[in-house]
Amino acid sequence: MKNEPTYNLLNSINTPDDLRQLNVEQLPEVCDELRQDIIKELSCNPGHFAASLGTVELTVALHYIYNTPYDRIVWDVGHQAYGHKILTGRREAFFTNRKLGGIRPFPSPEESEYDTFTCGHASNSISAALGMAVAASKKGEKDRHVVAILGDGSMSGGLAFEGLNNTSTTSNNLLIILNDNDMAIDRSVGGMKQYLFNLTTSNRYNQLRFKASRLLFKLGILNDERRKALIRFGNSLKSMAAPTEYF
Repeated sequence: MKNEPTYNLLNSINTPDDLRQLNVEQLPEVCDELRQDIIKELSCNPGHFAASLGTVELTVALHYIYNTPYDRIVWDVGHQAYGHKILTGRREAFFTNRKLGGIRPFPSPEESEYDTFTCGHASNSISAALGMAVAASKKGEKDRHVVAILGDGSMSGGLAFEGLNNTSTTSNNLLIILNDNDMAIDRSVGGMKQYLFNLTTSNRYNQLRFKASRLLFKLGILNDERRKALIRFGNSLKSMAAPTEYF
């Protein structure tokens, strides 16, 4: 076994139950340590940095809020799930990722009860999660939540659209989270990419907003609380502007 670095919080988290014992104020530190651990492991053993680093906060939030593994989280693509693996009992074994006899590079129910569905690059999270949600409803499990997380690359797959089509006409308790980081293995193309790009505004606008926020911070006009309030307000405007059938 590799010698593990000492983290203030991450070393004490073996399951999401341990995570849920922390205060909300401690979660940013968990995120920082989780991100450091992913970078440390992948600097020695190649893997996929961007997808998992981009979902660190989302991963911590989902496992903190939901009662996993009873509540179901379906990842798509599986490269987003490194943080998920570390928080669900595989931190000490994570250095074996992508090695012969090691842990699997994608979520797999054969490896962990927290891995609800096998997913590489199949765009199948919505369909699989919908099936789980409908099954839970038929079994009378009204308190069971199902969450599908898919990236904008997975969103371009035909199966994702079939899943959305069925979800819109089927009674369910399903949350779909679109992780749109405007990145893929190759340059994103097509109408869906352009729609998502326009929805989140232009790169020029984002750069201008970032520079303006830094200036306002330096001048003492903006602080973290005000920044968060502005982000919530902006997200509310986007939600009102976006057609609900896409989400």
